[in-house]
Amino acid sequence: MEKICVAVRVRPPAPENGASLWKVEDNRISLHKSLDTPITTASHAFDHVFDESSTNASVYELLTKDIIHAAVEGFNGTAFAYGQTSSGKTFTMTGSETDPGIIRRSVRDVFERIHMISDREFLIRVSYMEIYNEEINDLLAVENQRLQIHEHLERGVFVAGLKEEIVSDAEQILKLIDSGEVNRHFGETNMNVHSSRSHTIFRMVIESRGKDNSSSDAIRVSVLNLVDLAGSERIAKTGAGGVRLQEGKYINKSLMILGNVINKLSDSTKLRAHIPYRDSKLTRILQPALGGNAKTCIICTIAPEEHHIEESKGTLQFASRAKRITNCAQVNEILTDAALLKRQKLEIEELRMKLQGSHAEVLEQEILNLSNQMLKYELECERLKTQLEEEKRKQKEQENCIKEQQMKIENLNNFVTNSDFKRNQSEDFIISRKTPDGLCNVNDTSDVPGTPCFKSASRSFVVARSNNYSGLSDFSPMVHSLGDVADEDTWMKLNKGFVADLDQIQFTPAVKCQPTPLSIATTECPRENHSEVEDLKSRIQLLTNENDSLQVKFNEQVLLSNNLMQEMSELKQETLTVKEIPNRLSESVANCKDVYKDVIVTMKSLITDKESPTANLLLGTTEITTSLLATLETQFSMIMDGQKTGSSIDHPLSDHWETLRVNLKNTTTLLLSDAQAKDEFLNSHNKGQETAALEEKKLKSELIIIKERYNELEKELCLDKQLLEASRESHEKLIKEVQFLKEERDSLDRKISQSTQRLRVIASDKENALKDLNVEVKRRKDMEEEIKHISIAFATRHKSFVSFHSEIKSKMQKLTTQNSKAP
Repeated sequence: MEKICVAVRVRPPAPENGASLWKVEDNRISLHKSLDTPITTASHAFDHVFDESSTNASVYELLTKDIIHAAVEGFNGTAFAYGQTSSGKTFTMTGSETDPGIIRRSVRDVFERIHMISDREFLIRVSYMEIYNEEINDLLAVENQRLQIHEHLERGVFVAGLKEEIVSDAEQILKLIDSGEVNRHFGETNMNVHSSRSHTIFRMVIESRGKDNSSSDAIRVSVLNLVDLAGSERIAKTGAGGVRLQEGKYINKSLMILGNVINKLSDSTKLRAHIPYRDSKLTRILQPALGGNAKTCIICTIAPEEHHIEESKGTLQFASRAKRITNCAQVNEILTDAALLKRQKLEIEELRMKLQGSHAEVLEQEILNLSNQMLKYELECERLKTQLEEEKRKQKEQENCIKEQQMKIENLNNFVTNSDFKRNQSEDFIISRKTPDGLCNVNDTSDVPGTPCFKSASRSFVVARSNNYSGLSDFSPMVHSLGDVADEDTWMKLNKGFVADLDQIQFTPAVKCQPTPLSIATTECPRENHSEVEDLKSRIQLLTNENDSLQVKFNEQVLLSNNLMQEMSELKQETLTVKEIPNRLSESVANCKDVYKDVIVTMKSLITDKESPTANLLLGTTEITTSLLATLETQFSMIMDGQKTGSSIDHPLSDHWETLRVNLKNTTTLLLSDAQAKDEFLNSHNKGQETAALEEKKLKSELIIIKERYNELEKELCLDKQLLEASRESHEKLIKEVQFLKEERDSLDRKISQSTQRLRVIASDKENALKDLNVEVKRRKDMEEEIKHISIAFATRHKSFVSFHSEIKSKMQKLTTQNSKAP
């Protein structure tokens, strides 16, 4: 605890006012009458009193220099000038070119002091502000106006948004001060041509640490405030009006609050009373300097003229009250972990030196250390419990994610089910168009013209198709759009098992089912997580059961995935079967082409006249039919995608053409063997030509039908490919998600096992520490019992020694008396 250093400085009087009435003797100032007799009630003593002849250099050396050096060492420091207007405050703080003030001298002295300290490195930050009409303005940054004051546990009271410049030398700071002075508010009054209209605070933040680059040393941070207060003034003397009057009111108000704070701090009977620091921004900023953690000096300036006596008395009374204020300044250090450890080691060494020779105190220290270790273990347990709860929360989130994946899997199941339904629908539709001879319509009683055929379909096939459709009584094979069917009667016939002709039915395009969107479930998951976080503490014991249930769910998902893969393989087999249809059609076309060639060769052999119209007609028909068959065969081969040709199938169409070819050969043999029936042969030959023309027309129509069927089959194949590709992508995604969930589950299991092991280790350590503590407590009790016994024995011996001493003393006295009586 130390008192604030207070000094008084008397300004030289104006030439026209004559001699001063204030007399300075050593560190005392007194008011004298005109006859040079002192007034007893107007005499004050301070730490320093400077008369009219003193300079700024002497003021700095005697008053402020120690505070500046202390600031470099890590103490907070404040120096401010107080007094009435035109009493010399600004001159004291700022000075002139020939006699620099306290601010400029302090800046130079700080850097000189830093250069002298070689074992530490420094960082200097400066700021310059003013309090104008109770508003804080930044003098180094004009745009920073009306700043606010805040308080922090570590930084203390500070101004938010105030610009701080990092500087490296004194000249840089002086330039900043000059630039700040330009932005400062000055005004002209009757008492001062260049009157300060605001309080200014120049602040330096000095940080330092050791140069050995080791983190075992603390960082020192000190704040140096150099304050130039505006002077108190009387309106009658200054003649202020308008803006100057408003400025004067704010100046007097803040100085009055500063006086109230000084009065409360100086009154020892009101130590616990409220100190109105917050009534003014000036006192709020200067709060650490007034009764806080800082070394503070106040320079009170007075004017020596006779008409300023009342103001000077008020200034001296303010100084007298400020002199009684005490501060508690200490070095401001920011301790790092290494510095704190180093300091604790030193304290431990000192304690060990003190505890040498006292075994009981050593035991107490050991017990204290064990207690500290126990506290550390308990803190570690709490931390691990918190970590375990966090891991359980994360596991809950993983469970929610698994639920989302289950919903996705259910959507995929729905998707696969729809795909199976569409596959069955497509299969039934293909089978309905695939008769035993591939080109035949069974129902000859239909009113609609049927497709030409060569052989009737079996009754069993019709029954099979009827059964296929009757198995789907709740829905028809083409459920998505009834408008895709030619008419309602045809739709009813399909549902009853009627085999409709391909010319009457339009193909129903497959509709690709999309998975159900999960946006709602996804958005609700965070809310559920938030509501279930608080319930995790009560579910610690159920963690194992939840993991088992998670494993069961995972196995179910794996089984479901295997089922999906099996169904996809079946779908692939059916797709391959569909792909074989163009191959079979190509073989049928090739057989038709061979039969037609045989017929044409036979007919050419029967025509004797090569120039006849019949020969020309046969030649043209042959070319056209050959071209059409070759084109159809080429198209079928293009869509086979490199598939190998299967074994020949006994198709009903090939049997029919084989029969025609045998009958034609038999007829030709008969005609050649019977020369007498040549005319009949010619007639039959003409009829055969007509029959061939009819057959050619039928073949052309059949080719057109086959081409249309080929286009339809190609569309179905494309749709099946798309469906297969979508199923494959969904399956791959599902496999990846299942693998990801499995990895997350394994990682959670590992974390839980690690946390459990840690808890077990900590619990065992805690038990061991408790055992050790109990042993030490028991040992200490035994020691105390021993000490009691020793004390009792010592007391007994002491009593015996005292009695023995008294006996010897009495015997000595007797001997002395006897010797004195003897002659």
